[in-house]
Amino acid sequence: METFGAIIAGLVPSVGVGLLFWLVMRKIIRADRNEREALARLDAEREQRHSAGN
Repeated sequence: METFGAIIAGLVPSVGVGLLFWLVMRKIIRADRNEREALARLDAEREQRHSAGN
């Protein structure tokens, strides 16, 4: 039983760091996607205003 506890104690930090890394990368990718969508909307609005002005 001691061996099982040692194995778990050795795996927990690695799993925790892996989970933290996954969460951070997920947040970064979602933020990038949202920013690209916002920029595309802004560009479309500018293009629409520019076309309406001519």
